[in-house]
Amino acid sequence: MTTVNGHIIETTPSNAHVKPQECSSFPYSLCLTLMKDVETLVEVIAEQFYGDDNKWNFIAVTEAAKVLARLALLRNSGYKMLLQGGETINDGKDPNDANQPQTHIRLSQKWQDGNFTLEGRALSALSMFGENARMISNPTWVHSAEHHQRATVELPETDIKRPTLLSILTEKGLTGGLMLTGEVMFIARPLVYVLLIRKYGPRSWLPWFISLTIDLIGMSSSTMSLIGHKDRRLRLSDPEKDELRRRKLWLAFYLMRDPCFGKYTRQRLESAEKTLEHVPVVGFFAAKLIELLVGAQTRYTYMSGS
Repeated sequence: MTTVNGHIIETTPSNAHVKPQECSSFPYSLCLTLMKDVETLVEVIAEQFYGDDNKWNFIAVTEAAKVLARLALLRNSGYKMLLQGGETINDGKDPNDANQPQTHIRLSQKWQDGNFTLEGRALSALSMFGENARMISNPTWVHSAEHHQRATVELPETDIKRPTLLSILTEKGLTGGLMLTGEVMFIARPLVYVLLIRKYGPRSWLPWFISLTIDLIGMSSSTMSLIGHKDRRLRLSDPEKDELRRRKLWLAFYLMRDPCFGKYTRQRLESAEKTLEHVPVVGFFAAKLIELLVGAQTRYTYMSGS
């Protein structure tokens, strides 16, 4: 319920112009968030009832569903970079860009710096929900009259064409292809990793190395598409730059994944715990932190980075 409520507030338009695709498109970001919310539960139940080996079948199904949703979202968004794995909508706008036009309209909602405050957006979402419910309950002739009245006062909306795969490759050439390759590899990597674990087991180095290779190639493709390119269309917004930094930080998860964790990382943690155990207070909290890390490492969904 919290996830759905947050999605309603976040997707409430913050200005008078609402893109048609933003109103009618399928809520892929909401579906991805809900799948992230329940994936650990799926893993725990599968392990409880079907065992450690068979749980990977259910995890693979979950990852496959996320891959399909992300690919659909990638296409629906005009092949823009996915933020937070698709959980956050990428509208292509830079909140710190001073060149973006700001619309100032007197509305009943609270307005601050050209955008609704959180309270104002929540009130707007509630108002839209009530308006939709009232329109459903009213007769058809009332709908037509109200729609005509609103159409006479609303500003015309521009029909924005969504970029296609062909247009991306045609207009941006190699750089666009590299960026798209990076996104596809980022999306597909978790499923490939799980399928390899399902075949070779979690103790095998092959899934670990292949997953790391896919991540490195994908990040290199995204980075190479931006180096030395002066076309503004390929410049990243601040949220997209943060996303690239976040993906690079995710590489640290490889230290917490088997077999690297069992053979190297765990030994270093235990050594640090023994070194700090005689230090008052610090030793206690260090032991608890290491205990939490070791416990979290046993769950794929905690360390998957997907």
